[in-house]
Formats: sequence, structure tokens, C-alpha cells
Amino acid sequence: MAIETRNPVTGELLKEFRSWNSTELDSVLNDVAQATPLWQKTTLDQRAQHLRAAASLLRKNQEQYAQLITMEMGKVIAEARAEVEKCATGCDYYADNAAEFLKDDMIESDAGRSYVACLPLGTILAIMPWNFPFWQVFRFAAPGLMAGNTVVLKHASNTPQCALAIEQLFLQAGLLKNVFRTLLISAEQTRSVIEDRRIHAVTLTGSETAGRRVASVAGACIKKTVLELGGSDAFVVLEDADLDEAAKVAVKSRFLNSGQSCIAAKRIILVEAIADAFVERFVKLVRALKPGNPLDSDHHIGPLARHDLRDTLHEQVRDSITQGATPVLGCKVIDGPGTFYEISILDNVLPGMRAYDEELFGPVACIVRVKNEQEALQMANLHKYGLGASVWTRDVARGERFARDMQSGASFVNGLVKSDARLPFGGIKGSGYGRELSRHGIHEFVNLKTIWIK
Repeated sequence: MAIETRNPVTGELLKEFRSWNSTELDSVLNDVAQATPLWQKTTLDQRAQHLRAAASLLRKNQEQYAQLITMEMGKVIAEARAEVEKCATGCDYYADNAAEFLKDDMIESDAGRSYVACLPLGTILAIMPWNFPFWQVFRFAAPGLMAGNTVVLKHASNTPQCALAIEQLFLQAGLLKNVFRTLLISAEQTRSVIEDRRIHAVTLTGSETAGRRVASVAGACIKKTVLELGGSDAFVVLEDADLDEAAKVAVKSRFLNSGQSCIAAKRIILVEAIADAFVERFVKLVRALKPGNPLDSDHHIGPLARHDLRDTLHEQVRDSITQGATPVLGCKVIDGPGTFYEISILDNVLPGMRAYDEELFGPVACIVRVKNEQEALQMANLHKYGLGASVWTRDVARGERFARDMQSGASFVNGLVKSDARLPFGGIKGSGYGRELSRHGIHEFVNLKTIWIK
């Protein structure tokens, strides 16, 4: 089976790779297994040096990596550059802080001395998506490698060149051979990797459907998993909010990466007192966005990553209009060789409509109108997902109370929901479990081992 990478702007086949057979896969897993104890014996200082070298290479070759990201999945070039820099920042963060995060935790007990040690688990399988093809990998790999684990990466089938570039980057940064390997395998082969005795845990960023499958297989093998799945973030605007600022951030949040982000503002929930005024501002700003070739710095919105993704999005929009949503802007496929979709706004979106109940992965904003703050909170929590959320109000104490009551892994008051290496990232409910980043993320894949000494 071939693994293809196509330019989503033109549909042109860029490169084709042959999927490995079972013998080739087994050989690589065996190589990684042999490298694992060697990597575990390296010191934290040695690992940190490699991560700092990786950060330096990311910055040195930023344009090269950004161009590769844009060519494979269509991200506008400015956002691709920012993604590469974010990876470098993440490497530096764990190089600087992992020693503190992983130090022995001394605890008084009936022992002469007792403590908890953070020891590596072994080899972690990372199943990663295409929408942030570098950052999603580094978000796990930086803490995972610093903790002493080895990594095998099953990347999205449409970003194999990004996956191979990351492997090569880590080699150039001085990592031992086979500490980080990219697996050129099909989705169907992934199950056997999860079940393999040489794999000790699994991390997945992807769809809810993929999460259920991975958790089921890993659970049957009693292997630890961290799942970061879908999202339909609530963006709640209360009547005392700064509407100009809220509208500006709502546009950035919803249309970043052409709307292909798990933590985008997918449900913009407005109390009726300011709904019309907000929508007027929002529509004006959205109309100023320019779709087009993502390599052109004048364009804000690129294509969707694949044709099937665009087809699914259009079905969701079309069905939602049939169900009663009001099309305000766009809501059509852009004709041409690429996978472009019109920048779109749906108003009067309600539970029961596909635009509300499902995740819309593309440049489509949904307006939800409610009567008051109480109804806004109920609507924000009325969803199967719980990844991120935000609330907008000039009363910061009010916003903090509201944020604590929102059912999400992260709640932001008057700010853009984003990932930050210093803060834990992850969701609840259908958005998954476990955390990435910060101290909490590096602890997900270590053996918190009790040492008791008389």
C-alpha cells in the first residue's frame, strides 16, 4: 500500500512511499528495543543537550520546515513558521525544566528513607495527526525523550515527509540511533504495533473514533494511554464584554489553520443583549480574510488538508442549514483543483444540528444565541466534548467563576485558547484524558516508583 503526500492547493502528487511489510516493521521495533536501555542510561544533562540542539536546528532551518508543512497540509506559511518556532520553544522548556520535574520526591513514612522516583516506561507509540504536523509530535516527544523513553511515530498518512524530517532532525541533534523512529505503516498495521510487547504505552491525538479504537486495543493489553481527541470549544460572550476585542480574537481562534484546530472557537455563544452587535463586528472582520495559496503571505486562509475532509465539512454545513441554521456567509465549496472551502458563518445554530453536535474541522463559524449568563453556561456544557473554552467579560471575578464552571480541560478568561509548554493541555468527556505539556505532561509516561529503605 502506498503512502501519498499531495499538495492540497493543486492536488499534485508530491511524493509516494511504500508501506513497510511486517518484516520491515519488526526489524525497526527490534532496533528501538535495543536502543531503549542505552537511552535510559543517559543523564538528564545529556538529554537536555540533545533537545537544545534540536531547538537550534529548528530555528536554523525554520523556513525549510515551514515550507514542508505548508506543501504537505496547506497551512499558511506564517502559521507554519510559528509552528516550527513553538517546537523549538518546547524543546528548550523541557531541556531547562525536566531535571526539576523528574527529581526524586522525598516523602516521610515508616522507612528510614522513602521517596518517589520518576523512571522511564520504555518505548512509547505516538499516533499523531496532520493539522499541526510538527508541533503535535514535539509536544509529546520533548517530554517523552527527556523522561528517558524512546519513541516510535505513526504520523498521519498525508504528512510522511514531515514525519521523516523530524526523525532526521533528532538524529542531527545527536540522539542515539533508533531512539526516535518514524514508522511508514498503514492505519491497519497500527493495531499490531500497539499490541507488540516492545511497546509500553501509547499517546494519540486524533478523532474520537480513533481514540476509542486505540484505547480499546491498548486497554486489552493493559498499556497506558493519553488521548487528545475532538473539540467543540465554547466561546462565550457576556453582555459586559469588550465586543471589539472579543470579535477580533473569535476570528483568530476560529480561522487559525483554516479552521483545522481542535481548540478553535467552534461554538460562539452570545447572550441576546449583545448578540447582534457582536455578529455585526464579527462578520465585518471575517469578510476581510483572504483565502488563497498559503505560500502567499497576503492570504489568511489556505485549503483544507484533503478532499475527503472538505466533502465531510460541506455535508455538515448543508445538513445544518436544512435543520434550521441560517447561512450568513460562504457555505460553499470553492471550485478548482485544490481543496478550498469558502470562509463561512452559520447563525442560529442549536443542539440537534450537525454544526452543533459534531466537530466542524474547517473555516466555518457557528453562532449560538442564548438569553442570559445562566443559559450560556448550560449551553457551553451541553456537548460531548470538553477540550477548551473561553468566556469574555469586563468583570474578571465573574469570568473566573464562569471559567471554573465550564466543563473543559482548559478555560480562558478574555483570551485565546492555546497550548503553552508551561501549562497542562488535554480534555475531559469525549475530548479524551491525560495531559500533555508542563510538569503534568512529563509525568504521564514515567513509572512513579516508590523506593522504601530501612
